[in-house]
Amino acid sequence: MLFHTIDFAIFLPIVFFLYWGVFSSNLKAQNSLIVFASYIFYGWWDWRFLSLLFFSSVLDFWVGQNLAKSNSHIRRKILLGISVIVNLGLLCIFKYFNFFQANLVAAFSIFGLELNSYSLNVVLPVGISFYTFQTLSYSIDIYRKKLSPSDNFIAFSAYVSFFPQLVAGPIERATNLLPQFLSPRKFDYSKAVDGLRQILWGLFKKMVIADNCAVYANLVFNNSDQYNGSSLFLGAMFFAFQIYGDFSGYSDIAIGISRLFGFNLMRNFAYPYFSRDVAEFWRRWHISLSTWFRDYLYIPLGGSVVNTGYKVRNTFIVFVVSGFWHGANWTFIIWGALNAIFMMPSIISNSNRRHLEIVAPGRLLPTLHEFASIVLTFTLTIFSWVVFRANSVTHAISYFSGMFSLSLFSIPDIEGKMMAAVTILFILILLTFEWLGRNDQYGIQKFAFNWPMPIRWSFYYFLILLIFSFSGKQQDFIYFQF
Repeated sequence: MLFHTIDFAIFLPIVFFLYWGVFSSNLKAQNSLIVFASYIFYGWWDWRFLSLLFFSSVLDFWVGQNLAKSNSHIRRKILLGISVIVNLGLLCIFKYFNFFQANLVAAFSIFGLELNSYSLNVVLPVGISFYTFQTLSYSIDIYRKKLSPSDNFIAFSAYVSFFPQLVAGPIERATNLLPQFLSPRKFDYSKAVDGLRQILWGLFKKMVIADNCAVYANLVFNNSDQYNGSSLFLGAMFFAFQIYGDFSGYSDIAIGISRLFGFNLMRNFAYPYFSRDVAEFWRRWHISLSTWFRDYLYIPLGGSVVNTGYKVRNTFIVFVVSGFWHGANWTFIIWGALNAIFMMPSIISNSNRRHLEIVAPGRLLPTLHEFASIVLTFTLTIFSWVVFRANSVTHAISYFSGMFSLSLFSIPDIEGKMMAAVTILFILILLTFEWLGRNDQYGIQKFAFNWPMPIRWSFYYFLILLIFSFSGKQQDFIYFQF
């Protein structure tokens, strides 16, 4: 079920009414309703994979219970190993088996050895990478004795399957979300209104920005041999805003819906395209995944408290694994490695934590140096998105070859110039509001509080008008495939 469909527009009010109108005084009933609604939400796509979701919940609930009961170091390691091997094993079977098999056959063929080639004809369960990492973090945190296990299976199941963030994050930690299922919740009008405002902003980013950008990004990438360098660069820029509007829009909607039900999810995006270097970009992009790899991979490898050589190694490992998390294709692995390379100047100079605050605090405009840093970082990000979006490594190379030619300085020439110009105008509207609201959790959070009611509601209706009048062809959320 997609957030921006009629199905969900019917589903959400029904769940909301039952949650607050029927079960508001019964915590167990509220949690049970969330589990039931979440399974309907997930099963709407393909009911067969509900068994995987249920199995992951049962497995890690059992592992957590037994980790807490055991004082044996060996037994605790075995229990953690069961969680890691089974969860990652399922992920590998569904997501990576065909990739490994094809590359193994190709590697042996180099030496003249022919292996029988076969592949699994399976559908990738939507969101499997997200809820797998969510349940894994629960078991790991209990193993590290940073978290006490839950003895409430319904609450734990609600934590694993919570429908707003189930299929594309944020990847929540049990330390943040699980206690919220164990505490009584009361309807908070101001929190609900703020949630609706964030949902509206997320729908604008998804349906007006991302879906319109997708038209031109797909056109250029799918026919890249037919376009000049400037058109290829423009196509890459459209993809940059497509994936940002799509993924951050999903996160905004998920966080907003959660607030309707009295929950606070972690922030997943913090205006990454205003970053002044690549290190800052990765502190602001897909924060829940970046911090997951930081806590469960980078720090265990030694983090930053090692010499420069090991820091370089650790950075490459994290980014390559992060790239592979996104999909079973060499383009994602190279995309991860490319971002690691872009990180190297700040890693080697030990300046990767230089920009911890938002750019230009207390000022309307950035300095010339800040602006140049933002432009450079965004340009590097666009280059990396070309690799991410390309169908293959060969496609990425040919795309760069066409883009880095003399025609890069010519006038772009793509079909639908008028709507493309309108889409660029929408992007400028997005950037303007997010720049002015960059101190807040999302772009329009504080504007509404400072405006008179007539202007505030006029603005809301303006966004709704844009959504209904200029939404592009309906697209699945990009991160559903991951």
